[in-house]
Amino acid sequence: MTRVAAIDCGTNSIRLLIADVVRDDSGARLSDVHREMRIVRLGEGVDATGSFAEPALARTRAALTDYAALLQTHSVSTVRMVATSATRDAANRDEFFAMTADVLDAAVPGAVAEVITGTEEAELSFRGAVGELDPAAAPFVVVDLGGGSTEVVLGGPAELDGTAPTGTNVLASYSANIGCVRLTERCLKSDPPTEAEIADARAVVRDGLAAAFDAVPVEQARTWVGVAGTMTTLSALAMNLATYDSDAIHLARVGFDDLQKVCGGLLAMTRRQRAALGPMHEGRVDVIGGGAIVVEELARALGERAGINELVVSEHDILDGIALSIP
Repeated sequence: MTRVAAIDCGTNSIRLLIADVVRDDSGARLSDVHREMRIVRLGEGVDATGSFAEPALARTRAALTDYAALLQTHSVSTVRMVATSATRDAANRDEFFAMTADVLDAAVPGAVAEVITGTEEAELSFRGAVGELDPAAAPFVVVDLGGGSTEVVLGGPAELDGTAPTGTNVLASYSANIGCVRLTERCLKSDPPTEAEIADARAVVRDGLAAAFDAVPVEQARTWVGVAGTMTTLSALAMNLATYDSDAIHLARVGFDDLQKVCGGLLAMTRRQRAALGPMHEGRVDVIGGGAIVVEELARALGERAGINELVVSEHDILDGIALSIP
């Protein structure tokens, strides 16, 4: 058994998982020690300026400093930190990496952050998302909807790729430059967004998803699995939860009718009304509408292309994939 830590630094949030990796003849599995998320909005303005803003870097440093203290408290032996969409796009990313190296090295000597490609991000998200699902429900299309990008990944089963029937083999993936933060900053300026703004956002999403569906044959999928904060929050709202409850949300199934109702409702609300919703994290209030549009368009397309009529939401995602990737 080895104690490891995974840190995922995305466009909207930075998240930490400390876990014990247990290895046996059946493979590796995780036993959670600590899991945490902070909204730091690292990618704020990157779509427009091409660079990280100093306040965003300061927010990220503060959260990472707290995480580094937890690594020491829990005697973590190895940490892997990955940075995704916003960092791939930022002109001043060297400043980000100097900061992360300084903070991480104090807790785990030699630890550094790394940028991963959209393909790597997709594969890690897929591995983390489907580990607890029945292989008989494969092929899975896993969608990781982030702040700056959306990863679409198709995986399994054996008859499609000739390997062992685990249902966890990645067959195709694509990283589209659409996400809740990027879409909100680009299109949704009003409160609530106007019909014209929503139409513009839908056009952007459809263009991005068209490229994804050209690369990923989602027609082969039997099960849609959604991960990350937009997906889990929509699930909580569809279930009418009074507060955010990870246990209730994990592996919940949301029918498309309920999903469309929640998404439409969010787009009609003001920021103040969204903030009053019990399961809503304050850091998602202003960008959840953009995420809802991506989810609506995904549901429409997957219904038409694959005959899928529900979303399975997983609380396990790229964090778990990162932890499992540590040797």
